[in-house]
Amino acid sequence: MVRLTADLIWKSPHFFNAIKERELDLRGNKIPVIENLGATEDQFDTIDLSDNEIVKLENMPYLTRLGTLLINNNRITRINPNIGEFLPKLHTLVLTNNRLVNLVEIDPLASLPKLQFLSLLDNNITKKPNYRLYVIHKLKSLRVLDFKKVKSKERAEAANLFASKEVEEEAKKESAKTFTPAEVPNVVDVAEDQQNPKVVAPTPEQIIAIKAAIVNSQTLEEVARLEKALSSGQVPVDLKILGNDTESDLVKEKDDKMATDSHDETDAEPKSLEEQKDDESEPMDQV
Repeated sequence: MVRLTADLIWKSPHFFNAIKERELDLRGNKIPVIENLGATEDQFDTIDLSDNEIVKLENMPYLTRLGTLLINNNRITRINPNIGEFLPKLHTLVLTNNRLVNLVEIDPLASLPKLQFLSLLDNNITKKPNYRLYVIHKLKSLRVLDFKKVKSKERAEAANLFASKEVEEEAKKESAKTFTPAEVPNVVDVAEDQQNPKVVAPTPEQIIAIKAAIVNSQTLEEVARLEKALSSGQVPVDLKILGNDTESDLVKEKDDKMATDSHDETDAEPKSLEEQKDDESEPMDQV
């Protein structure tokens, strides 16, 4: 990982972008934490922090010029509740492909007084019930959400749906309960899985690997254990299996050896009756 230092900021590309705004390019540096942005001296209209490893959208200095913040393809799970105090003119925020899950997590964006363009695509929050209407309800100045224009009809529908504080709170609670496929598994469930390893059916590669392991086993106990796993058709997840290439090589080596032995026996010329009689009549060496 790379720290966002003043030196990195000064050495990073900065230019006038397509809309003639001064932009600082900090993308793709594996930055984990936002820090030291005060070194920009508030000289940029756009800052691009895409393709990093940032977890929290916080620790922003007071930047009165910054209008666009690009922070897609990170790991954002939390936003500073007072972010609007530090970015009073921010009008565009791209948070595509981050890890925002529940509706309550976007509430801090309501503190941005000028926010008009917002993208939350590829966050699990977008799968929550009434997600779009909730965001429109919370962010009064929003004009475009997820690259779709906010229509007057949607704004009226959002205002009607969330007419009371109680309904809003209920939506947040429901959002926290609703499961989405990519959410982090419950810690208790993970612990139970670790205590009780699951058994899974073997793949063809695993079957080959078990056979190879049987061939190369050093003890009868190991052979019995592996044969039991093979005959049952199930492989415990903690069973150590060699890499596929090694498995194939071991099986191939055994097959080649068997083929060679068979070939040697076939190539040996049968002895004639006279030769066999000579062998039988040949006296044994004296000891």
